[in-house]
Amino acid sequence: MRKSTAFTLIELLIVIAIIGILMSLLFPAVNSAIDAARKAQAKNDVTQIATAVIAYETEYGKLPTNPTTDDTITAKADAGGVISILGNLNTETGNPRQIVFIETQPAKKGKSGISNNLYVDPWGGTYQIKLDGTYDNTFSNVSVPSLSSDSGTETPTVKRKVMVWSTNSSFRKRVRSWE
Repeated sequence: MRKSTAFTLIELLIVIAIIGILMSLLFPAVNSAIDAARKAQAKNDVTQIATAVIAYETEYGKLPTNPTTDDTITAKADAGGVISILGNLNTETGNPRQIVFIETQPAKKGKSGISNNLYVDPWGGTYQIKLDGTYDNTFSNVSVPSLSSDSGTETPTVKRKVMVWSTNSSFRKRVRSWE
């Protein structure tokens, strides 16, 4: 009599069920690792933008745009936009010595970069920039809607020349340059 050495249907179903359970445990870990990588990239981007603005001011003695107040501006890469000036993307405006203060690349899925003339974060939102138009290195009563805490809006005094943050509202811990 021949003895069969093949797997039974029950054994195969049990193996498939175990693989399914292990995969379901793996997916949240992978997603949290991807979110952590995007957050790290966004933190690096806001720091680079803030540093580039300070370097520009050191070089030229003025901010890349001419804010009359502490208005919030979008990180634009079009003609006259702050990223265009800092990255020397448009040599006709704002950067006569053609110094590259920040390197930019086209945005890809899950990566920050230039998309539709905006410098976008890894989630596809834009970066916002607040420049100290009064040159006193202080932002009082900061009220940035995308940075609101659960209990209300934040109103601290921030001692900085430039503030940069990501407008991504779905991520719990906000990414900002002054932390």
